[in-house]
Amino acid sequence: MKTFPIMIACMLLFSACSSNKQPTSTYVADFCQYVDPFIGTADNGHTFPGATVPFGFIQVSPETGNDSWKYCSGYNDADESIIGFAQNHLNGTGCSDLGDILMLPFSGDAGGNYRSTFLKSEETASPGYYSVRLSDFDINVELSATQRTAYHRYTYHKNEPAYLLLDMQSGVVWSTEAIETHVLAAEMNMPDNQTITGHQQVRNWVTRHYYYEIRFDKPYTVKEELPAKPGNKAKRLILAFDIKPGETLQAKVAMSSVSVDGATEAMKAENPGWDFEAVRESARREWNDLLSQVQVTGSNAQKRSFYTSLYHLYIQPNNIADIDGQYRGVDDSVRMAPSGNYYSTMSLWDTYRAAHPLYTILMPEKVDGFVETMLEHYKAQKFLPIWTLWGKENFCMIGNHAIPVIVDAYLKGFSEFDAEEAYQAIKISSTVNHPNSDWETYKKYGYYPFDIIKSESVSKTLESVYDDYCVAQMAKALGKTEDYEYFTKRSNFYKNLFDPQIKLMRGKDSKGKWRTPFNSFLLSHASSSGGDFTEGNSWQYTWHVQHDVRGLIDLMGGNEAFTAKLDSLFFLESSAENTGFVSDVTGLIGQYAHGNEPSHHVAYLYSFAGKPWKTQELVREVFDRFYLDKPDGLCGNDDCGQMSAWYIFSAMGFYPVNPIGGEYVLGAPQVEKVELTLPGGNVFTMEAKNLSKENKYVQSVELNGQPYKEMSIHHEDIMNGGYLVFTMTDKR
Repeated sequence: MKTFPIMIACMLLFSACSSNKQPTSTYVADFCQYVDPFIGTADNGHTFPGATVPFGFIQVSPETGNDSWKYCSGYNDADESIIGFAQNHLNGTGCSDLGDILMLPFSGDAGGNYRSTFLKSEETASPGYYSVRLSDFDINVELSATQRTAYHRYTYHKNEPAYLLLDMQSGVVWSTEAIETHVLAAEMNMPDNQTITGHQQVRNWVTRHYYYEIRFDKPYTVKEELPAKPGNKAKRLILAFDIKPGETLQAKVAMSSVSVDGATEAMKAENPGWDFEAVRESARREWNDLLSQVQVTGSNAQKRSFYTSLYHLYIQPNNIADIDGQYRGVDDSVRMAPSGNYYSTMSLWDTYRAAHPLYTILMPEKVDGFVETMLEHYKAQKFLPIWTLWGKENFCMIGNHAIPVIVDAYLKGFSEFDAEEAYQAIKISSTVNHPNSDWETYKKYGYYPFDIIKSESVSKTLESVYDDYCVAQMAKALGKTEDYEYFTKRSNFYKNLFDPQIKLMRGKDSKGKWRTPFNSFLLSHASSSGGDFTEGNSWQYTWHVQHDVRGLIDLMGGNEAFTAKLDSLFFLESSAENTGFVSDVTGLIGQYAHGNEPSHHVAYLYSFAGKPWKTQELVREVFDRFYLDKPDGLCGNDDCGQMSAWYIFSAMGFYPVNPIGGEYVLGAPQVEKVELTLPGGNVFTMEAKNLSKENKYVQSVELNGQPYKEMSIHHEDIMNGGYLVFTMTDKR
C-alpha cells in the first residue's frame, strides 16, 4: 500500500485516541485524529461510535437501545444510558439487525436494572477504539477490534463483587417484542471456566447463523441464569469474577458464519494474546494507512467531515469469510470464496450511485473481490444480489443495482472476474422474474402499470431503466449487438411515464391512463403504504434518468424549460405529505431530499442545461446545511457510506451523475486541496484557487496545466495522475 510522499516539514505526532494511556505514534502524520465516529450518531444518521477495522466482520460498539427504528445502529447520541456492548452493528442503515452477544460489566447488586448512565465527557472514540465510564458502576470500558474478533477491557473500581451480564437473547431488532422471539435456535458450551462457545440462529432483517467463541483472561463462575421470557431460546447469564478494585477483566469474542472452529481459528490467528494496546494500535495503524492515501488541505472542521466520511465509506462491505476462505452463503450452504474473501452488507440501491464508483478510485484492489462476491451470490440465488447482509438476501429496496457496479468495474478495466460469466448473470437477472422484478409485465407494457404492480410502480420502472442502460453498455463492449439494441430500447422506457402536461413522472395503468387523482407531493413507501414511489414522490423521482439527461431535457422542452422545472424542485415548500413511514425523506431544500439517495445526482443536472453555477451554489448549500462535524451533522442515514461518498466526491469538485463508465460531472470544490495517492504511485491533485464561502463559483478549470472547457472529467484523467485546478470567483 502506497503512502504519500513526505510533504510535511515536521513530524506531526498526533494521537488518534483520547484515554489515560496513549499508544506511541510512529506516523509522519496521523490522519485518524480527524475522524470523529460520533458524527451521524444523532437523529437519523444511524452510525455507531464503536471499534472496527476497514471492511471488518466485527463492529463492537455500545448500545443505548435496540428495539426501534431509532436504534438501527444500536446507539443514539440523545441517550444518557448504555445497556451493554454488542459485537456487530450496521453503519447508517434504515433497517435494524445484528447487535449479537450483548455484554454489560457491573458491580454489586444491579437490582435487575441492567443499564448504566454515562457522561458524554467520559466517552471517547476514534478509528479502532472506543471507551466510556459506566457511571452507575464506576467501570471503565474500552473496546477494540480485529477483522473477526472484538476485544473488551473493563476496569472495575468499586469494592463490590464484579459481574458481567452475558445476554445472548439480545439483538438490534424492530420492537421490544421481537427481542424475545428473534432467536430461533441457540446452543452454548462451556469447555472450561474461561471459555464459552456456541451457535445461534436469529431472524430479523434476514435469517442467519452465527458461531462464537468468548474467552476471558480470568476464570468465571455462573452466578445466575436470568428467568426466560416467553419466546426466549437463548440464555441471559450473570457471570462472576474475582476482581479487586482497580483490576481489569479482559474478554475477546471471535465470530464466524460457518462454525465454532472458524471462530476459534480467527481468535488464534488474529488475537491470540492478551495485549489490548497492541490490538488497538494495530487497528489504528490499519485505518491510518487507508486514510493517508488522501491528503486534504482545509480547515479542521472540513478535515473532520472529510476523513470521517472516508472512515464511514470503508466500514463496509464487510468481509464475512473465515480465515480459510469459507463462508455461509445465501442458500445457507458453506462455500469457499474464490479469492478467500466474501463481502456482504451491500446496500446496493444506495451505494451504486457514488460509493462503488469511489471504491474504483480509492480502493481498486477491492473491486474484483466485490464483483466475485456478487457472482457467487448469483450462483446460489440465480439472480444478482439486491441488498445483502451476512451473505443473505433481504430483498430490501428495488432495482437490480449489482448490475451498474459490475458494468462499471468491467468498463474501467477490472478483469480478475470472468466477463462472460458476469454478463450472463446480468442478463438473466434482467430477464428472468424474481422479487420486485416482473420482467414479463415490464416488457409487455414498457413500464410497470400501477394496477398490476401495486406499489412503487414508477420508481421500479425508473430504477430498472437505468439498469437496462448498464446492461446495454456491457453488451456493446462485448460485441453483443442484438442485446445492446434490446436493452437500449428498454432504457428508454422512462419516457412512457413522463406526463408532458405537468412535466413530471406519473403512474400509468395497464390501459395507458394516468393515475387520477394525482398528488405530485405525496410521499410513499412500499413497506408501509404502497404508492407509486419509493421513499419519495414524483418531484423527487422525475429526475431519476441518470443515463440520458439530454433526453429528459428534451422531454421538458429544452434547456430553459428544464432549468425552470428544476428550479421549482428547490423552491417549492419543504413540507411533505406523508403516507406511511417516510422518515428517510430528509435533508429538504424545497422538495429536493438530500437525506435520500435518489436525489443525490440532481443538483448536478444544471450543468447539463448550461447553468453550472446553479449546481455550484446548491453544492455549497448542501455542505453548509447537511454535512456538519457533530453528532447530528448528517441529514439522513449514512446508508453504508453513500452519504459519505457524495461528500467526498463533491468536496473534490466532481460527481458521477451516471455511475458507470467513469465520467464525473464538474461541480465546485469545497476544500482547498486534495491529493490522492493511487496504485502504481500516481498522484492526482485537485486544487481550488481563491476558495472561500463568498467566492463559490467556478470561473475556469485547468487540467494538467491546460484550459479545460468540458463539463466533465474521466476516470483515466484521475487514475493516470494529474492536476485539476479550479479558479473560483464571486461572479457567475
